[in-house]
Amino acid sequence: MTPGDRLAAPPETGSADVPDYYVLLGMIHAHLKPTTYLEIGVHQGHSLRFSGPGTVALGIDPAADPRFPLSSCTKLFRLTSDRFFAETDVGAELGGRPVDLAFLDGLHLFEQTLADFADVERYCTSDSVVLVHDCLPIDEVTSSRERSTVLWTGDVWKLVVCLGRYRPDLAVATVDVPPSGLAVVTNLDSRSTVLRDRFDALCSEFVPLAYGDLLAMGRDRVLNRVPSDWDAVRRALSGATGGSRVEAPSGRGRSHAGRAGGPDSASRAAGGTGGLRPGE
Repeated sequence: MTPGDRLAAPPETGSADVPDYYVLLGMIHAHLKPTTYLEIGVHQGHSLRFSGPGTVALGIDPAADPRFPLSSCTKLFRLTSDRFFAETDVGAELGGRPVDLAFLDGLHLFEQTLADFADVERYCTSDSVVLVHDCLPIDEVTSSRERSTVLWTGDVWKLVVCLGRYRPDLAVATVDVPPSGLAVVTNLDSRSTVLRDRFDALCSEFVPLAYGDLLAMGRDRVLNRVPSDWDAVRRALSGATGGSRVEAPSGRGRSHAGRAGGPDSASRAAGGTGGLRPGE
């Protein structure tokens, strides 16, 4: 039995902690009942299977290998996320509708997650919700940009800090759900070009940051950590996070390869933009 097999409908209210992010994802699907769903990082389909009947779902992962039955409304794209957004008519695949719910769990590097978020937001409305896995790092080793452990969050956490500084129009909260947190982003704006226009500069600023920098900023405060009880999650889904925003320190001058319509997808193909899920 996998954690997601314990899926239950979300309670009307509740203060009990949600045991893991798979259970939380299932609860969010049951609560929001999205008509469209987009997932980057399918891996074995543990999370994609929560997409319910009637939900048009797109799963993107060059190495997708689902081990669970998927809805007949689910379509897999065995491509890197960069190639998917460059080559696919996303609007047509969604039947002309926006993305109601998205889950980003691809390559666990800041620059890729930033690119994925910016690409997904183009198809969102202010009522959409984007979820980003692995935004509450555990320690220096597992949050390194080089994977050396089974549980690996990479430096995805930097996206939350980046959004707090450069996209104050967004509402962002990081749910402290095991094993490594889930960021909830609302109040999206498909018209915003801030992240795409500043991509190179943002990479130069945030890629050099280390786990110690996060601790110095105040991890829980800068990531707007909220508990994993359902009441707190429901407030985050509605955009009522109650968090404060702080400015991140400036980068340390390391340059980053430029982005011409997207980061170099070929350089990431070996690692894939598929779901590098902890323990899988």
